[in-house]
Amino acid sequence: MLRLSLSSISDEASAWATAGVELPKFDIAQVTENTRKKPQWVHFGAGNIFRGFVANAHQRLLDSGKADTGIIAVNSYDLDKVDPDRKPAGILTLLVLINARGEFRKSVVGSIVDTITADPAWEAEYNRLIQVFEQPSLQIASFTITEKGYALTGPDGSYLDTAKQDIKNGPAAPKHTMSKVAALAYRRYLKGAYPMSFVSMDNCSHNGDKLKQAVVTIAREWAKNGFVEEDFIAYLEDENRITFPLSMIDKITPRPSEQVQAALLEQGIGGMEVAVTSQNTYIAPFVNAEISEYLVIEDKFAGGRPPLEDAGIILTDRATVNQVETMKVTTCLNPLHTALAVTGCLLGYTLISDTMQDATLRKLVETIGYAEGLPVVVDPGILDPKQFLDEVLQERFANPFIPDTPQRIASDTSQKVGIRFGETIKSYIRREELDPVSLTAIPLAIAAWCRYLLGIDDTGKPFTPSPDPLLTVLQGHLAGVKLGDATSGVRAILEDEQIFGVSLYSAGLGEKIERMFYEMLEAPGAVRRTLNKYLELL
Repeated sequence: MLRLSLSSISDEASAWATAGVELPKFDIAQVTENTRKKPQWVHFGAGNIFRGFVANAHQRLLDSGKADTGIIAVNSYDLDKVDPDRKPAGILTLLVLINARGEFRKSVVGSIVDTITADPAWEAEYNRLIQVFEQPSLQIASFTITEKGYALTGPDGSYLDTAKQDIKNGPAAPKHTMSKVAALAYRRYLKGAYPMSFVSMDNCSHNGDKLKQAVVTIAREWAKNGFVEEDFIAYLEDENRITFPLSMIDKITPRPSEQVQAALLEQGIGGMEVAVTSQNTYIAPFVNAEISEYLVIEDKFAGGRPPLEDAGIILTDRATVNQVETMKVTTCLNPLHTALAVTGCLLGYTLISDTMQDATLRKLVETIGYAEGLPVVVDPGILDPKQFLDEVLQERFANPFIPDTPQRIASDTSQKVGIRFGETIKSYIRREELDPVSLTAIPLAIAAWCRYLLGIDDTGKPFTPSPDPLLTVLQGHLAGVKLGDATSGVRAILEDEQIFGVSLYSAGLGEKIERMFYEMLEAPGAVRRTLNKYLELL
């Protein structure tokens, strides 16, 4: 039985080849030593999308001799997922790419050559990280820590407790990830004000700006309290020395699949057990992912970078990154995902791929994408919107071997609808030849989300809505509403411009969505009947 380790991929290379697994072509020991001497890239939050996409892209550079140092993974949040001994299986990843026909493409990713815990309580580890940031050779600190990882404030706008403590205590022992980044940048500033780039690769709008704002905010607060010099802030804001490029990342890398684990075991690969951390993170030595992947980065790096374009990553200008991100997030992918998520939960589905086998839901997202989204999409020039949308609907969402769930996608929907639906509505308002009142599928998706908030599916059975920071408030507006009710507080939700980013009633859509919501509320089965009714009219 094969088990993932440095010794195994060296001593049993032929057995791994027989199992259909491609191994790294570079000398891992040499690259590890090179990285120790002249670190160039650290990454915060080396979860599935980083290990299964970005680290694999860097491996292509190592395999081809276009890079000679690896990536240092930094963990600053889910600390119990770090192996303090940094065992080889904790560094290596078995990547399993799966197409819609169920064909596996297996490879070992070895470009992450070290892990460091970013916690001052782990003194030796944290000091190692400081030393890395003090090296002139360091070029990039990248991030996949989710959008929440950049937030210093809560919904009411006040600082989170961790941020308050860090502002009060200074850079010596920070707790919040953004404070840790600011503290590490400060050590680099003190050592020589060396240049480098901080690159957010998280799936959120203007990610680099969010990262910069958080780091600079902490630095300013420390300067006010006398912990750092004003020149440190100038260092962070000088684009000749520090940059925060924008990026757009797109690849579905769901939690490790037990079915994939079982398939690997049948192929003679063991030790692939799935574990759950205290922060409810699902981790395993393998990453299962779709084949499609896109990473577009603003080519604004201080202090150099690897030849990322040679690994399939697109380097371009800021405006183009924004256009690609807008295409994906507001028209060609994210709105469809959210529509499938809330309707899928209501109709009892537990896999996104299964929702795409439902003729009603397929027509819903095809209408949102092709009929209502494409007329307002801005073509970024480097990716064709129609081809991108075709791939999303025909290959990616329909892939039954990618175990992504409506329940996962439905998380935090109140934070997403303003971008995923509101931006298209705004475009219809701005364009003289378009009328927002003509929209049907997007209003249906919004009505379905409001119906979803009740936590009652289309058969009348209760379910638990996914986590959402506004869930308690939103459900409060609908308190006591039952199937068959003809009135509710849904108008209070639809009137909230902070949620939707636009006045739905001024756009002529508020009353339309209300009608759809009440029709979905009439009786068991009313959600499907309402979807069919309006979609059949198109």
